[in-house]
Amino acid sequence: MICTVTLNPSLDYTVELEQLQPGGLNRTRTESVRPGGKGLNVALMLNRLGQPVRALAFAAGYTGHMLAGQLADAGLPAELLWAREGMTRINVKVKAGEETEINGRGPVLGPSHLEELASRLAVLEEGDWVVLAGSLPAGLPDDTYARLLMPLTARGVRAVVDAEGAVLSAALTAHPFLIKPNRPELEALAGGALSTREELFDAARTLQEKGAANVLLSLGGEGAALLTSSGERLFCPAPQGKAVDTVGAGDSMVAGFLSGWLTTGRWAEALRMGVAAGSASAFSPWIARREQVWALYDSVLI
Repeated sequence: MICTVTLNPSLDYTVELEQLQPGGLNRTRTESVRPGGKGLNVALMLNRLGQPVRALAFAAGYTGHMLAGQLADAGLPAELLWAREGMTRINVKVKAGEETEINGRGPVLGPSHLEELASRLAVLEEGDWVVLAGSLPAGLPDDTYARLLMPLTARGVRAVVDAEGAVLSAALTAHPFLIKPNRPELEALAGGALSTREELFDAARTLQEKGAANVLLSLGGEGAALLTSSGERLFCPAPQGKAVDTVGAGDSMVAGFLSGWLTTGRWAEALRMGVAAGSASAFSPWIARREQVWALYDSVLI
């Protein structure tokens, strides 16, 4: 079983304008509303790649019901945990030459909500997978992921963490199977710019020393790199294509990597599938379909 956890999902409202006029009337050229949140994006791609997945997420208010409906329409009937106060956040993305983002706060979660989540995760057994991805809602401490993961990894559940900063650093103490920082996140943890591939791998090695077994580095248009628990270093350039929307590309990479690993058990094939899935989503308006991923797969080489 693969279980994804999204503590602070969203409705992503994206509008495109000819130009943005602050203080004036702006009319959209195109607009869309889609479910958002890193863990849900991972679950959507896993589902499209044919991997059975259980998607857990918190929701609240009327926007939470909209989120549930949109996920069902996308073929992913998520298991939503409801908060009584607040509402599922709306993230506004304005595209007008450059992109401006306004992200909502989402509902406030407390200890009782985490207890409910922990009880849902308690059914996971040795050999199962759990993916914790995305930011924490307001009010939750930085070690939230770590505290959720400790009892799971102790009994053999393999964890994947996609977070940043102090949240990721704390999660390393739970010894996740895989983490996926991007370059800016890795540089922030390293305390400076990482100019060469050797520097990237050295910084990834530091994260291994702190608890991560394997480190998947998302490098945007450059592709991705992988440092395995045995010290193997792999690099995979991104295929050629026009980026349409990079939101969800990193999450698709995580899903593709997991799908490739579960299917073949080989690092190189997992990395290829990760880059194919991530690139396919970057070349698409939203999370790519299965056929789009496989159309790129043969052009992705280690």
